[in-house]
Amino acid sequence: MTKYTVVTGASSGIGYETALAFASRGKNLIITARREEKLSELKTEIQQHNEGVDVIIKVADLAETENAYSFYEDLKDYDIETWINNAGFGNFDPVSDHDLSKITKMLRLNNETLTILSSLYVRDYENKEGTQLINVSSGGGYTIVRDAVTYCATKFFVSAFTEGLDQELTGKGSSMRAKVLAPAATETEFLNRSMDNDDIQYKGNIPKYHTAKEMAQFMLELYDSQKTVGIVNGESYDFELRDPIYPYASLSSEGK
Repeated sequence: MTKYTVVTGASSGIGYETALAFASRGKNLIITARREEKLSELKTEIQQHNEGVDVIIKVADLAETENAYSFYEDLKDYDIETWINNAGFGNFDPVSDHDLSKITKMLRLNNETLTILSSLYVRDYENKEGTQLINVSSGGGYTIVRDAVTYCATKFFVSAFTEGLDQELTGKGSSMRAKVLAPAATETEFLNRSMDNDDIQYKGNIPKYHTAKEMAQFMLELYDSQKTVGIVNGESYDFELRDPIYPYASLSSEGK
């Protein structure tokens, strides 16, 4: 049966470049986002350079939690060897100034949808050889950033959930691996959406950053490795592959 790699949030940035990177290895793809025209552009670009790669487009707004279930159900006929939860967005302002409508969508997409899709994928595939779940967190999933407290909290959840899941799977002897990619500043639409400003440019404003293409290559390094975490060092901006960072406690029978 033909195997596929799922990439959410594939219409731009890290998701777009990740799809191109996996396609360059001959991986068939299922790509999803809200913007169908961007997904169509991506499919065309992939197939121009990677003859024989199958690309399936699924349009979905995963910030609506119920869509996560219908999206996953729609993929039941495919054999999925890798699932990459990249969809997400940020927010920069003090908690007292939050637009709670935006914050609610961020919580749904960054946490609820990611947890639902991860759980459904693990349920169906944890004992299939070679399967991987890669969840995109952030350097803000390990460090609290001023004026991005709530966003960082969503990414702390992603990091802790995924690290813990990988240790849970390893402890059960499951075939699947769960991994965390934690970028630092990356030249994408992320900053514009986070600050609700389409005019912000990285060049000249952000002292250090990676391109989305560079982050996609880091994604492949993580995919190829036996490590749980791929993280950009916030000071040197070097990419590091690491074992789980958060402590993991196993309850003894006496402590239950």
